[in-house]
Amino acid sequence: MSFKKYLTTLPQDGFAGVVVFLVALPLCLGIANASGVDPLAGLLAGIIGGLVVALLSGSQLSVSGPAAGLIVIVVTGMERVGGFQGLMVAVLLAGLLQVGFGMLRTGRFAGYVPASVTKGMLAAIGVLLVIKQLPVALGISDTPVNALPGGMIDTPLGQVSIVACVIAVVSVALIMVWDKPAIKRVRILRLIPSPLVVVALGIVTVLLLNSSAPQFAPPAEHRVMLPSLSSVGDLFAGFSLPRVEQLFSFDVWKLAVTLAIVASLETLLSVEALYQIDPAKRKVPADQELKAQGVGNMVAGIFGGLPITSVIVRSSVNVSAGGQTRMAAIVHGILLLASVFLLTGLINLIPLASLAAILIATGIKLAKPSLFVHVAREGKVSFVPFLFTLGGVLVFDLLIGICLGVICSLVFVLLINIRRPFTMVEHDDHMLLSFRKDALFAVAVGLKERLAHVPDNTRLVVDYRRAEFIDPEVKDVIDRFAVESTIRGVSVQYR
Repeated sequence: MSFKKYLTTLPQDGFAGVVVFLVALPLCLGIANASGVDPLAGLLAGIIGGLVVALLSGSQLSVSGPAAGLIVIVVTGMERVGGFQGLMVAVLLAGLLQVGFGMLRTGRFAGYVPASVTKGMLAAIGVLLVIKQLPVALGISDTPVNALPGGMIDTPLGQVSIVACVIAVVSVALIMVWDKPAIKRVRILRLIPSPLVVVALGIVTVLLLNSSAPQFAPPAEHRVMLPSLSSVGDLFAGFSLPRVEQLFSFDVWKLAVTLAIVASLETLLSVEALYQIDPAKRKVPADQELKAQGVGNMVAGIFGGLPITSVIVRSSVNVSAGGQTRMAAIVHGILLLASVFLLTGLINLIPLASLAAILIATGIKLAKPSLFVHVAREGKVSFVPFLFTLGGVLVFDLLIGICLGVICSLVFVLLINIRRPFTMVEHDDHMLLSFRKDALFAVAVGLKERLAHVPDNTRLVVDYRRAEFIDPEVKDVIDRFAVESTIRGVSVQYR
């Protein structure tokens, strides 16, 4: 696209970039908090997604950054690789793998992952998001009660903050209501993202409590704690490079492979969904997108950002706000970078309960009951792999869950293909063996049983014409039958 075209659409892209920034800021902070890392790591991922990935991406509308779907992987992964520096190495390696995926043109293979497996993975992520964010939303603390502000009550779960609970409940309800068609019909409300409303509500609540009832105000440890930076030098001074010796750790490589696979899947699903809502219906080259995401993750791994993927929530907001080109994503990245220096004081007023509410609402949407009902109605071929994926992720981890779901789907494919792929019709001393569809090796057992009952002195006609593939083992069964049955007067003719 020419520079003149970018200038022509700059007003629309500038406005869309501001709207996407207002959505991305609380999400970056919330995902960082849920991942157990410094808020700056989440903001860095958003900045890199806007300033690096957007420039390399084949999509004009995709917006990249940290994703809620990767929180579970990051949290469990850091426990196994020894903390954040191990995660940095894994993110760097995941980026290298993604670049390799793109160079090997593996983007097309994402379409072979069954939809039921993808839905099961997302539902499991939703369940885990809700479970892991509930303590934050409740403001649970292990600090002795006499050292805590007012508004704390003792429960079997621990000491719970009434203020945090109220903020979280109201925020989740607000997000759910905000997505209703009645709200979307009001243009001004449609342009205001619900995460921004939730964060603004949280900040106002903190300011009001600080001035009127400070004993009930959320303490600093229950709010975002972003370090104050006065210059770019301060930002770079806070960076710590990955530790090279961890390149040889099995756990680091396992985490890298998991991140690369899941981030790539989420990216390709996102750009496919984005194509459906893009007014211009611009196709995104899958392999170019994988390489762009890979470079972004390599940069994130070097500088200490969370893993990056294309995010459909931010991308759809970009479309709704009138974004036309990649400049909208770049503007959002520039604003995120500026916020690190200019909005620290305001950001540090955001209650963690507000960010937890945003992620809980996201989790509820990913694992909503209607999804389970919908997949169940599709039949056991979809529902069983869905449950295997869901259970595998919840009990083991994301990679094992996906593998279990895919294996389960392959078993169903195999069972469907061996279920009567052929028919045998008898007329006088003639029999017709007709293959109605492709015959895999597993068909051989049933075929042997049917051929054993062919009467003596029969002429058997074998018709392969309706099948595109016949496994060599199946052909071998028929050929051996043709030779061995001649002593019974059976003749075999092929078509």
